[in-house]
Amino acid sequence: MGKHVVVGSGQVGTHLARKLLSRGHEVVVVTRSGRGPDGAVKVAADVADKARLTELTEGADVLYNCVNPRYDRWPVDWPPMAAAFLAAAEATGAVYVLLGNLYPYGPVTGPMTEDLPLASTDPKFRVRTKMWQDALAAHEAGRIRATEVRASDFFGPGATDQSYLGDRFLKPLRAGRTIPLVWPADVPHTWSYLPDVAEALITAGADERAWGRPWHVPSGEPLTFRQVGERMAALLGRPAPRMFQIPWPVIRAAGPFSYMIGELAHVRYQFTEPFVMDSSAFQRAFGVAPTPIDEALKATLDA
Repeated sequence: MGKHVVVGSGQVGTHLARKLLSRGHEVVVVTRSGRGPDGAVKVAADVADKARLTELTEGADVLYNCVNPRYDRWPVDWPPMAAAFLAAAEATGAVYVLLGNLYPYGPVTGPMTEDLPLASTDPKFRVRTKMWQDALAAHEAGRIRATEVRASDFFGPGATDQSYLGDRFLKPLRAGRTIPLVWPADVPHTWSYLPDVAEALITAGADERAWGRPWHVPSGEPLTFRQVGERMAALLGRPAPRMFQIPWPVIRAAGPFSYMIGELAHVRYQFTEPFVMDSSAFQRAFGVAPTPIDEALKATLDA
């Protein structure tokens, strides 16, 4: 059994730490608050502190970056933290696994694969692009071993209120009320199940075939909001839910009063046109498949 350092204890980091603990590993969870799942060594630390993160990573097999700063603070918060991760990985020899996303691709036509250029011009998303490019350059120079595991929008047990399929979707569905939507109900979208995201991170950290390139989390066929709602309602033995899309001008008007709402304009393209992620490369390489969708939706409802 090895030592694993999980930085961040949000919706992915918590699943990841619990999976590692269940396999008998020593797990150190690093957050600003010092919170984490039972059984882990919980440490409160500033992730941007290179010396402290290096100290905590000593003797570790894998260092996982599951941090998720506020979107509006990405250009400020990410660069010093990214530098600390690289320094810790280089000093200790731990495999560096980044939890990534699809934002750096920008608007695309057709399914997203890992070989697409990171073409987004959004300053926030360019920060994520540079994080991976710096890690890859260090890997190719032989200074570290690194990989990035990219997921689409999360759903599943433990999803936060930032999840489009979280409580804002589930509470009205369970209550038989109309579900308010920020985005159109009938545009196909890939969703990544949180336990599958955590499993992909573990696989990528343990298998040298994963290092030196990015991967997409095994995820099911794209589903629209309406299809998700209908399948969840069927699992509950209820009729298909009603849905209502909030007009975009109303959402834009609320932007100045909420940083999260204000950020929606940056990702609007992901929901007004099909947003499809191809995860077949990871599935072929490592012989894994996404959790069957009805099983994942039932677990989400039961959580």
